[in-house]
Parts: sequence; C-alpha cells; structure tokens
Amino acid sequence: MKKFIIKTLGCKTNQVESALIAELLIKNDFSETDNIKEADYYILNSCSVTQIADGKNLSYLRRAKRENPNIKTVLTGCMAQLQKQSILDKKISDIVIGNYEKNDIVKILNTGEKFAVSDIFCHEEFRYEKLNQTKRTRASVKIQDGCDNRCSYCTIPFARGKSRSNPIKNVIEQINLFAKEGYLETVLTGIHIGQWGRDFSTKLQLKNLLEEVEKSEIKRYRLGSLNPLELDKEFIDFLSQSEKFCPHFHLSLQSVCNKTLKNMNRHYSEEQIKDLIKYINEKFKNAFIGSDIIAGFPSESKEDFEITLKNLKETELSKIHVFPFSLRQGTIACKMENQIKDSEKKLRAELIQKVSDEKIEEFFKKNLGTQNEVIIEKQRDKKTNLLKGVTKNYINVLIDGDDSYKDTLQTIKLTAISEYKEKMLAEILT
Repeated sequence: MKKFIIKTLGCKTNQVESALIAELLIKNDFSETDNIKEADYYILNSCSVTQIADGKNLSYLRRAKRENPNIKTVLTGCMAQLQKQSILDKKISDIVIGNYEKNDIVKILNTGEKFAVSDIFCHEEFRYEKLNQTKRTRASVKIQDGCDNRCSYCTIPFARGKSRSNPIKNVIEQINLFAKEGYLETVLTGIHIGQWGRDFSTKLQLKNLLEEVEKSEIKRYRLGSLNPLELDKEFIDFLSQSEKFCPHFHLSLQSVCNKTLKNMNRHYSEEQIKDLIKYINEKFKNAFIGSDIIAGFPSESKEDFEITLKNLKETELSKIHVFPFSLRQGTIACKMENQIKDSEKKLRAELIQKVSDEKIEEFFKKNLGTQNEVIIEKQRDKKTNLLKGVTKNYINVLIDGDDSYKDTLQTIKLTAISEYKEKMLAEILT
C-alpha cells in the first residue's frame, strides 16, 4: 500500500481540496501517514499569492527531499498552475498537477504521469465531488472557483480560471451530509464567492444560495471573503434576520484611498467602504469585521498611505490583515512606475498592524461580559491545554472544562482578555 503526506498552504479553498485529495487517495488503497521517512509521496497543495508564499513552497519541497531522498514530491495548487512546465524543467518537483486536475490525482499517481496541467481558462463548469469527512471542527464547503476580476496586482485568475459556481443542489447536498456526520457549522468558501451564480444567470446572486442554506440541516454558517461591492443593504438586511448566519465579515478592501483603489482596478471608493462598515455595525450587535490591506502599492505616496491609515482608524473594523505589496510577474502592477522600497512597505505595514492591534483590543473590550455561542473544538489549545473554540462572531476563546464538552455547541460568557494573542477567556454557562 502506497503512503502519502499532504501539506496545505494558503486559503480555505485549498484546505477543502486537500481534504478531498486525501479522501480520494484513501478510498483507492493509499494510506495517509505523518512519518515522512515511510511516505512514498509528499503532496504540496501550494499557494502563490505572494513571493513569500512561493518561497515557502520551495522550502517545503526541498525539506521533504532532504528528510527522505526516495520520496516523490507532488506539487499541485496555484504555483503548479502558474509555473507549469518550468517546475519540472527546474526539477523543483517530481510530479506537477494543475488546479483543475486535483480530482484526478489517483489516476495520475497510478499511471506514473509527471505532468497534468491544462489551460485553466478552457474549463467552464465547476468540478464537484462529495467530501465525507474533514479533520476540522468546522466543515468548509466549496461553493465557487475562479475569478472574473482583473485586479492589477493579482495572478489568482490565471491560477484558478473563470468564475465557476457549484450548483445549489450540490451545495445543499454537501452541507446536509456534513450535518448528518455531526458537524454543527459550515464555512462557505471559494476564490470569489460574491460571484457565485453569475455563470448560471445574471439574475442569480449569492443571496439566492443562502436562502437555501437557511433551510438546510446545518446549525450555523459563515462566509468567506467578500468584495465590498457584493454587500448591498438588501443582502446585509437578509443576513441580519438569520438565526444561522454567524456575524463575521471579511472584507477584501486592499486600500481605503481612492487613488490607490483606482490603480488597483478596484471599483469602489473609500466613501463606499466607510458607509458599508457603518451599516453592518448598525444592523449587527458586535459583528466581527475583518479586512485585507496591501501596504506600499506602486505609486502609493505617503499622502495616499496617510489617507488609508486615517480611514482605517476611523472605521469600526475589528481586525486588519495587512501585508506588504508583493511583486507578481505578469501583472499590471509589476510594470507600474514608482515602486515602493521594501523598507518603506515594511514600515507602512507595521503602522497598519498597530492600528489592527488597537482595533482587536477595542472589540474584545466591547464583548467582555457578553454571552455567546461557541463550538468547542476537537483538540485542546497546545499552549494552555484549555478547551478552545470560536464564538459566533469570530472570537477565539479558551475555556476550562473536561473533554465531554468537545465537539459540542455551548453557551458561554466572555470573562477576560487572555494574555495569549487575540484570544479571550470564557466560562461555560450550565
């Protein structure tokens, strides 16, 4: 029996696809192992959103070969799709599998193919395969793949292809299967979930899918990252009336300066962003609102950066995920003038991170003493050995309790801000 190890980098979509890869292999007489010395295959499901991600991919592949020179490395994911044949030519990996071909991994390994990467833009339909189990407490469901936007800094459309939607029937079937397996929460994920349904009909929107999710057997659900343009007042009003929706928003902002947003080819304004965040906070009590921000985009002057920084301070965001601009070959941003020095990008990212730290502390203080719903996770916290979980509004909590609470939905009271980063202490209300 052939043995494999699988390592996943990047987004929740990759995590879902890795779970499916493992399940397909196990169903076909492969076995999963944690011991790299006894593994026949090392499968790396890669991310390629930044240069740092590419560097991590190479590091993991090299380490696998050092630890087991006889192992066959398998690179799949976005780096495999973007760099294709050059991965083999440079002897970076023994086998290269594209994003669309992930579901064919059993056939590829059994036949000894070394290269299976098609033109991602040739694929018009979502590729669906049921997933029975996941190692995680929350069961993610992939509802969409690809992206039709062309942001000036991003290579993801070239790694994932056109936006392709998972039909409602498949999504509900998968959610109900997870519910029957005992999962209490699902995360609806994809590359650009706000584009769900557009390839079926101009009249279909993500809200139409969620209306069916509301009728499903799952206890609660949360959404992946959304473009601000995809959250209008009608959609927010709909979510605010749901008992199943977890009030946790992640907004793909990238900047809060009009000039920079235009250079990024993002089709909304700083005024729209501020109005959206304000409206969410009006409709939800203590909603978690996270965001992505790129620091040091080409031609972002110090004045432009100060506008973003000022706007971030003024908004009621809960957390900001900031990263310095990363040059990606083949993008418009790569050819732009006035590239920002790495030292300046780092400094700007640090200033935004400081704002984020203040935001999360404010959010925690606002939630002190409140009651919330928490799914207690299967594994204890490694540092404290306490039970851990995530509240409906996305607060990581640590709880003193016995193992009988694991994998259950509990009502808790938030009692203190933990000394451990971005966590709160809580007690179970019996």
